[in-house]
Amino acid sequence: MAELQASLFGILPFLSYFLAAIVMLLIFMAVYKIITPYNEMKLIKNNNRAASLSFTGAVIGFSIPIASAAANSVSLIDFFVWGLVAGLVQIITFLVFRAFYPKVASRIEQDENAIGIHLGGVSISVGLLNAACMTY
Repeated sequence: MAELQASLFGILPFLSYFLAAIVMLLIFMAVYKIITPYNEMKLIKNNNRAASLSFTGAVIGFSIPIASAAANSVSLIDFFVWGLVAGLVQIITFLVFRAFYPKVASRIEQDENAIGIHLGGVSISVGLLNAACMTY
C-alpha cells in the first residue's frame, strides 16, 4: 500500500510538468509558424510533404530538449526557462538555415522534399545537441 501511495504522490508533479510541456509545445508551434515566411498548416493541409517534414523536424527538435529539461529541472520555473531556451535555439536554427538556403521558403512551398528533409533533420540534430547540453 505504501508503494501505491508513493506512486500516486508523483501524479501531481507529473501532471504539472506534462501540462507545462504541452503548453510550451503549443506556444512554440505558434511562434515557429509566425517566424517562417510560409503557412505550414495550409501547406500541410494541401499535402505538402516538404512543409510537413520541416515542421515535424522543428517540433521534434523542440520536444527532445523539453524532455531533457523535464528530467533535469529542479522546479517548474527552471523547466520554463529551459523551455524558452529550447524554443529560441530552434528559431535561431531556422534563421541560420535560411541564411544558408535563402530560397528555403519558396522551395518548401513548391513541395521540394529534399529541402524539407534537410531542414527537418537539421532541426532534430540541433534539438539533440541542445538536449545533451541541458543535462546539468
